[in-house]
Amino acid sequence: AFPILVGLIAVALLFDFLNGLHDAANSIATIVSTRVLRPQYAVAWAAFFNFIAFAVFGLHVAQTIGTGIIHPEVIDAHVIFAALIGAIVWNLVTWGLGMPSSSSHALIGGLLGAGLAKAGTSVMVWSGLSKTLLAIVLSPLVGFLLALLLTAIVSWAAVRSTPFAVDRAFRILQFASASLYSLGHGGNDAQKTMGIIAVLLYSQGYLGGEFSVPFWVVIACQAAMALGTLMGGWRIVRTMGLRITKLTPMQGFCAETGGAATLFAATFLGVPVSTTHTITGAIVGVGAARRVSAVRWNVASSIVWAWIFTIPAAALVSAMTYYVTTLVGWK
Repeated sequence: AFPILVGLIAVALLFDFLNGLHDAANSIATIVSTRVLRPQYAVAWAAFFNFIAFAVFGLHVAQTIGTGIIHPEVIDAHVIFAALIGAIVWNLVTWGLGMPSSSSHALIGGLLGAGLAKAGTSVMVWSGLSKTLLAIVLSPLVGFLLALLLTAIVSWAAVRSTPFAVDRAFRILQFASASLYSLGHGGNDAQKTMGIIAVLLYSQGYLGGEFSVPFWVVIACQAAMALGTLMGGWRIVRTMGLRITKLTPMQGFCAETGGAATLFAATFLGVPVSTTHTITGAIVGVGAARRVSAVRWNVASSIVWAWIFTIPAAALVSAMTYYVTTLVGWK
């Protein structure tokens, strides 16, 4: 029914908004913690680059989410509703705890849980799923290594400069690195909701016989994410920008640049990575470049546990939602 379709698109855009709200810290944590920008200006800066990301990247990640996690033939309004509820509930729980978990993997867990509840293990697309699961490990590792390498290179290049000159230069450069990271965040994360809405339209026959992402879906998803980022996620900013390690403008630049490079590569390859994983790995990398003890490993380890639980927890909530709504009469 058309009203149900409209309602589900609204729920999907709500998830996208919460994604921006939840993951705003990923884009602004370093530039806020180094005091280069005040929080209210930082979120506006990040929201702008979140929105214009559609003009830079293709829609490969949306294609992966729409057709590469579970078979699109088994997806219907019921599955999408359960998947979104699973992802939204987990996002709200971790946001309330101030824990930077992955909205992306919450959505993937939601899709898996609803799909498994409907049709069992035969619904899974192993090629796309294995690529996504591999990225859980690789994205923070690549972010860590790039940030570590950048910190070493920049430290060597600036060895003859005064601390004041280095600080002033990297306060300016952080504007560029924060812009690139926000662009990568908007490019990768907003496409996940695009994929959800597009596969919903496809399942209802609104796209004809071929999966595609209408332009209005692209604009709506980018706008919802930008609005969420604009609202900010201050609880998680504190964890990301202050509790993992203390950052200087130079280290903030290296973390953001390493994270942005990882996101750009993943988005062009169509891999739905976690922006949370990526920037956390990069922040740990710049901290470890200074010295291993500079990283608060107890905070980092608690974040890792949130990563581990995200997909199964969102899948469980999604599957329960599917079963409960089936019991009350949704076929």
